[in-house]
Amino acid sequence: MAAERPARKQPTLHRAHVVRTERLTPHMVRVVLGGDGLGNFTAGEFTDHYVKLVFPLPEVTYPEPFDMARIRAELPRDQWPRTRTYTVRSWDPAAHELALDFVVHGDEGLAGPWAAAAEPGDEILFTGPGGAYAPDADADWHLLAGDESALPAIAASLARMPAGTPVHAFIEVAGPEERQELDAPAGAEITWLPRGAAPVGRELVAAVREWEFPPGRVQAFVHGEAGFVKELRRLLRIDHDIPREALSISGYWRTGHDEDGWQASKRDWNQRVEAEQETAPAATS
Repeated sequence: MAAERPARKQPTLHRAHVVRTERLTPHMVRVVLGGDGLGNFTAGEFTDHYVKLVFPLPEVTYPEPFDMARIRAELPRDQWPRTRTYTVRSWDPAAHELALDFVVHGDEGLAGPWAAAAEPGDEILFTGPGGAYAPDADADWHLLAGDESALPAIAASLARMPAGTPVHAFIEVAGPEERQELDAPAGAEITWLPRGAAPVGRELVAAVREWEFPPGRVQAFVHGEAGFVKELRRLLRIDHDIPREALSISGYWRTGHDEDGWQASKRDWNQRVEAEQETAPAATS
């Protein structure tokens, strides 16, 4: 008789309220969450910690207490709440305050408009945190690359970089007005890449490709739009022969897809890309 598969662990659901908001740049809003519902929340092991915000559909009546496992078991998929994934920008365990940064483009999307309109006292549900990356003190140097969606994780990672270890960050943003002041160690090199009317990732890929890689063992963090992440993955894995275990690399989003559609296809996309690139020859100069 086959062994019974263990039940899948359900993510912890947290209920928080908005403490304050801050417009960081024309298209970036920080929302700070707090409240007694964060009593069991912890973060800090990783610099790419993320949470999944839960947005119940207004036309659906959900069971109380709110239970995602029960909802998924009892309701059809089209009535499940929508979820959106956001990186933990910072977590203050003493104040029980969680900061999340949102890219906002008017009424486009789900979480962005919510963040832009959020007011103190507004309630939000979320699960998490997840995470997997933190700067390795044994690396000889560090490479960080991403677009706006990766900026919170890049910022958190810069703040945790080992002192004295070279680090270079490439950050592509919509325009020069989207630059932010970042807490980075002395000597860190940060290259801001305003894209203007160029496709997402084109300036970033070109900059990393043209950059002269230092010698030694690198640890790299590359996240953002899936198309340019695919190109940079090939550059790092194939052209520069960087081992897989030294890379944290994944598409946070994909042009033309909302998060629901992207998450449904992300695993297959990543597996296909990895299979294609692991058998591809390195580029020749």
